[in-house]
Amino acid sequence: MKPILFYCYDAYCGWCYGFSPVIKRIAAENPDLQIDVLSGGMVLPEEPTPISATAGYIQAAYKSVEDYAGVKFGADYLWHINNPDLSDWFPHSEKPAIALCIFKEIYPQRQVEFACDLQEALHSEGRDLTDDEAYRHLLEKYAIQPEMFYERLHSEEYKEQAYYEFSLVKQLQVTGFPCVLMQVSESKFHLLARGYTSYDDMKQRIDAVMATLS
Repeated sequence: MKPILFYCYDAYCGWCYGFSPVIKRIAAENPDLQIDVLSGGMVLPEEPTPISATAGYIQAAYKSVEDYAGVKFGADYLWHINNPDLSDWFPHSEKPAIALCIFKEIYPQRQVEFACDLQEALHSEGRDLTDDEAYRHLLEKYAIQPEMFYERLHSEEYKEQAYYEFSLVKQLQVTGFPCVLMQVSESKFHLLARGYTSYDDMKQRIDAVMATLS
């Protein structure tokens, strides 16, 4: 089998947002490498939970992501983090995961790009990913028909696909995000990244795995 790179991420993961430039560059420089993006279901509360539950942690952590990864969190996003008692956000990983499943079916070659766009929408632009309208600008960007997209966004079929991805990520024994694995045979996986990893380290590890296959 041809090697497959699995990028396990979550739309709400700030460290994944920091990792976005790295995985985008990997995808751009390896156009023949199949990359499958899997949503991990990082935020799946049984009862709606306000952003205030995690805002304190994010307030402390986002600066580390900026320092390590060189990304910037947007003012509209940080408003919700710094004013959690005024925010109407109830984060949940389900809807962006469903959106990714829909998108992957339409543009399988552009999974990384779309996943990174979802993160940009949240962490830079401050869009609420539990709100249907948070996706409309991406439908325009990718020329996706809105009626079809929103019908699928609320369908059981694509919800099941999203939850299948959550369980697959668990089966891969991924416990944190971002995580990158390369599958080289039916049963053999190489762990390339657990947590934020620099481009140079990623490239070195991918090259090392590829060298064992040639």
